Formats: sequence, structure tokens, C-alpha cells
Amino acid sequence: MENYIKRGSLNIHNALDRFLSDEVLSGLNITSEEFWKKFEGLLEEFHQRNKDLLTKRSFLQDQISTWHKNNDFNLNAYKKFLQEIGYLEEVPADFTITTRNTDPEISSIPGPQLVVPIMNARFALNATNARWGSLYDALYGTDVISEDGGASKEGAYNEIRGNKVIDFSKQFLDNCFPITDLSYKDITNISIKDQRLLFHSEQDQITYLKNEDQFKGFNGPPDDPSEVLLVNNNLHLEIQIDPNHPVGKTDKANIKDIVLESAVSTIQDCEDSVAAVDAEDKVIAYRNWLGLMKGDLSETFEKNGKQLTRVLREDREYLDTSGNSFSLPGRSLLLVRNVGHLMQNPSVILGNGEEVFEGILDTMFTICIALYDLNKLNILSNSRNKSMYIVKPKMHGSEEVAFTCDLFDAVERLFNLEKNTVKVGIMDEERRTTINLKSCIEKAKERIIFINTGFLDRTGDEIHTSMEAGPMVPKSNMKAQSWINAYEDWNVDIGLSCGLSGKAQIGKGMWAMPDAMKDMVETKIAHPLSGATCAWVPSPTAATLHAMHYHEVDVLSKQDELVSREHADLDNILTIPLLKGDLDKQTIRNEIANSAQGILGYVVRWINQGIGCSKVPDINNIGLMEDRATCRISSQHISNWIHHDICSEEEVIDIFKEMALVVDEQNKDDPHYQKMGSNFSGFAFQASLDLAIKGASQPSGYTEPLLHKWRLEFKKNTS
Repeated sequence: MENYIKRGSLNIHNALDRFLSDEVLSGLNITSEEFWKKFEGLLEEFHQRNKDLLTKRSFLQDQISTWHKNNDFNLNAYKKFLQEIGYLEEVPADFTITTRNTDPEISSIPGPQLVVPIMNARFALNATNARWGSLYDALYGTDVISEDGGASKEGAYNEIRGNKVIDFSKQFLDNCFPITDLSYKDITNISIKDQRLLFHSEQDQITYLKNEDQFKGFNGPPDDPSEVLLVNNNLHLEIQIDPNHPVGKTDKANIKDIVLESAVSTIQDCEDSVAAVDAEDKVIAYRNWLGLMKGDLSETFEKNGKQLTRVLREDREYLDTSGNSFSLPGRSLLLVRNVGHLMQNPSVILGNGEEVFEGILDTMFTICIALYDLNKLNILSNSRNKSMYIVKPKMHGSEEVAFTCDLFDAVERLFNLEKNTVKVGIMDEERRTTINLKSCIEKAKERIIFINTGFLDRTGDEIHTSMEAGPMVPKSNMKAQSWINAYEDWNVDIGLSCGLSGKAQIGKGMWAMPDAMKDMVETKIAHPLSGATCAWVPSPTAATLHAMHYHEVDVLSKQDELVSREHADLDNILTIPLLKGDLDKQTIRNEIANSAQGILGYVVRWINQGIGCSKVPDINNIGLMEDRATCRISSQHISNWIHHDICSEEEVIDIFKEMALVVDEQNKDDPHYQKMGSNFSGFAFQASLDLAIKGASQPSGYTEPLLHKWRLEFKKNTS
């Protein structure tokens, strides 16, 4: 095989083999021959088992589809049927998870969580460094602060806008770090005396924090500190003071900035937000993970005509109230999201000619690379407690969770790691996992650190699973359906009942509108109020803004309240969001056009440029973060409507052609963009159409098989 090297019974792509021997293993006491021999044994144990799990998915889906074809929907009959075929599992007895050695970012520090495509080194660095963020910058540069009254954010520093930012920030301090009898707007000086934080006013009044335990440290002389460190709900905040700074010199108390502990944790993503279809792509992903684990990842780029180099930030140093030095993490705690069980990848070819399951490959490589952190062979540490964190997406039911745990256990043995060193985060984004969530957690009770709801993937699976039940409500109405609220509450209820509070994260999904920060600040507080200890945000700026919510809400106390509420109802979760009544032609057309625009805008970059996550304007010109999850719901929804004659295939093709021209126009300033509307025959356009028209036949409604196929075709024809 051209470009492959033989290792035992395996054929390894040269690019992956060289990367392993030259870069991954160079600092480890493992030879390339040993590594591939270990991997060969791993595949002997798990490859066929992986195939069998996928066969079971298809078998169950076929049975569900047949049932819907032969039966009018009746909830009780439906539940009984799901139990009989093993789709709805027996609920295990009560238990409490026993996960050990987790870092506090997982167990006890609620806060924002970033998800970032690992193939983009600059983004990976930005997200890792987003542990701390300027509140002033986040407010000044976004729509949280109105531009009314001359407060424009364009051009040079606008003092009018700056003053609005300062007023907003000091109100936030008043709310979350109140001082006795005064507002932060009244403060003229801050000092430290006798281990206490003193606030001085113009009237020579001295007052203190209402809760003096919030004062944790400082830098500079006690009578004139440059930084003051506060803590609330386990999250830190730094008041920076500098009378010579352009902002500081205009402030009564010479405060130049307020810096918030922001992205407490970050998922470095090998899955939904990347386009990794072959060995060369996998090497890019693994190389960036290696740089993060060794602590030496850097990226040089040009910005505003200047060449800049980005590296990982050092930890932050402070003096405590007694004057003793201590440090806080300067970087977000990193988790890595491996791919699910479905996809195979040509990076490694088995002796029988089959491609390796990508999820098994990810497990072997990401854990091996993490040895640099686990064995403290790195420059900068990730886990202080010698744990490694893998988020596992798109698992269907407890059997697949058990497979993942067995796989992790086997790789731990291969690398002489203590059992349960490798922790697992379970994405609750497939219907079979949702309804069996307690069973899923039970299978992973010794290593689980995370459950997270993913509305978009979950909706895609909802549509696909029940494809034969009937046409679904418009996508725009999906969030109003009873199943979705029950699903979100169910995730929290089950998590709390299994003892995740204070031990593991309970997460919520992404804010998909990166430019609509005012709306995010007004609405995303719902996530900590729901009992979620983390929620996804689309940028470091969004992380800083969302961090305010975790100061406003004591999530761990909120979880204590929620434990006693009435649990979400499984019957609601199993209620299929079927369309009732007819829709007018314009409503149908608008729905399809909006979905088509999102699919086309996302897929054209995926296929032609290898970009796995994009900001794509919707039909109302609102920029939305698109990845494979958003693509999945849009494609499945169109497929469902075609299948049930809400629209025809011909109508869909016509709308896709029309929206391709719109997307072309939206991307006219991108020098790397290749138009779809010139002949409607390019790989990207064909891939987009396939996703919509062939969506019903795709395994679990996933987009990966078609995207990978067309991306490989593009690369083959343009190399």
C-alpha cells in the first residue's frame, strides 16, 4: 500500500507513524514497535465489539421504524415495545458515583466551559488561555453596553463608552462583592492592613467587605496594592489598580481593569468542530494536543500588520493575607473530546483491509500523549491531580458506555496507569442515552466527571429515531415542545440523584450566537439556575461575560435545593414532537430555506477548506455557530419533511440552488471561497444536497459519513 508502513498485521500511514516515533514517543520510554504492538492487541479485543454495537444500533432502529409504520402512536404501548426490544433498559438501583482524584475545576468550581477545534492551534491556545479575561474588554467590545449617547465602540478609545463599562462593572462588584455602607463607585483607594481589605472614600470613611472571607490575596505593597484578589462561589476575580494607566488614571480608585476567572475548563475537540478525514488531519489534531500536554504549543500569526506569537500562559502569583506567596492556575483545565463509535479512518488499515475505528485510535493517541502531563514531563501542568479527561460523544445506551470504560481500562493497563486515571465525560445527546441515563452513569460510576445536554444533536436523533412516526414540528418550534424541557431537567435530576454534585460537572449546551452577547447575558443565567455547573460558550469573551452568572448564582447550593424537586417525567421525554395540523406554503419554504442556508454555509467551508466550525448567517442575517450538530438537525428535519410529503425533493433542490447564491454572496470577500452557484455541481453543493435528501438513510442521522466521503473526494481531486 502506497504511503503505508507495515507494523505487525497493521498498515500505518507514514504521516502518522513518523509523527508517533519522531514527536510523541521522543520523550517517553516507549518504542514505536511497542506502541503499535500494544495497539494491535487493543484492536483484537475491541474492533469487532465496536462493530457489534453499531449493528445493534441499526437493529433497534429498524425495529422502531417498523413499529411506527404498523402502529398509531400510543405512549403506553410504545414504552412497552421499547422495553421489550431492550431500547429502554431496566433502571438500576440507587447508587452514588465514586470518581476520585478529579481537579477542583471538575468537582467544585462551577463556571463557563469552552469547546474549541483542536486542529486550529491559535484557537486552541486562545481557549486554554481564557482562564482569565478582562471584564472591561468584554463589555467594551460587545453589545452588552449600548452605543446610545455617543458610546460608540468603533475607533479609538471612547471615554463615554469606557465610563459606561466602568459603571456596569462596579455595579457587578456591588452585587457580588458588597462592601459595608458604600458602593464601589464611591471608593477612592484600596489598601490592606492587619490582613483586612480596606476601602477608602472621599469622606475619609473606611469600610470593609461584607463578607471578609472573599478577600484572598494581593500583589504590590499592602498600602498601595496593584492587584486585589477576591473569591465568590469558588470563582476568583482580580481588581487591577494603576494610576498611570489610561483607564486607571480616569478612575476615582485608579482601577484600570477587573479580570474574571472565566473559562474554568475547555474541551479540546477532535469531533464535531473539526474536519479530520485522514492521517494528515489526525496528525494536526494530535500534534496540537501534544503541544498542550507538553506545555510548549505556540502559534505565530499576523494581526494588524504585525507578527505575533501566542504561547500558553504561566500560572498567576499572589500574596495571601499573611504575605505568603501562592499561585492559581493560569490556564483552563483541558478535557479532550474524542470521536464517537461510528466512524472509521484510513490512518490505520487492519490486516483484513478494514479501516480502524477512529474512536479507538483517538483513545490510544490522546492517552499516550497525556502521559506527558500525567508523569509531569511537561513545562506547564494541566491536571494537578494526575487525571486525564476524555469527553465521549454520541454513545447510545449503557452498553456503549461500558465499552468506552473497558477501552479506557485496557489502555490504562497498556501504559501502566492506575485504574480510573482516565475519566469520562458522557454527552447526553442521543435519545437512547437520555432515557437510560442512570444506567449509563452507573456503568461509568468510577470514572465519570461530566454529563452534558446537547440540544442540537439530541434533536437530530429525536427526528431520526422517529422518522417513520410522522412529520415533525418546524425546527423553529422545537424548543417549545414538551420533550425538550423534560430532557434538560431529566439530565440534572438524574445527575444529582447519582451524586454528581461536588464530584462531577453537569453541563448545558452552547450559546450559538457569538455576536449577541447582550442576549446571552440576559438569558444564559438560566443554566446555573437550572443546576448546571458548566455551560458552553462560543468564545473567550463570552466566557468572561458568562462567568458573571456564576457569581450571581451559587450553583452548588442551587443543586441542594433541586435534589428535592419532583423529577422530570420520562413520558414527556418520549412524547414525539409531531406536527399537528397543516402549515402554509410560505412557512414551509422559509423553514427549508433557513436550514438550507445553514447547511450550505457550513458544508462549503467543511468540504472546500477543511473548516469544521463556522459562523454562518441565518436567513435573518444573524451569525450562528454551525458545526456537525447544527448540520445534523437541519438535514434530518428536511429529510423528515421530504419523507412525509411536506415538501418534495424537487422543491428542496430548487431552494438549495437559490440559497447557494445567497451563501456565495455572503462569502464574496473570502479569498479562499469557491462559489457553489456557478454550476451547482461542485463537491460542497453535492454534499449539502446529499445531507438533506439522503439524511433518512444515514446511520442515526449522522452527517459524518457523507461529509467525510465528499471531503476525501475534494482532497483527491485538488491535491
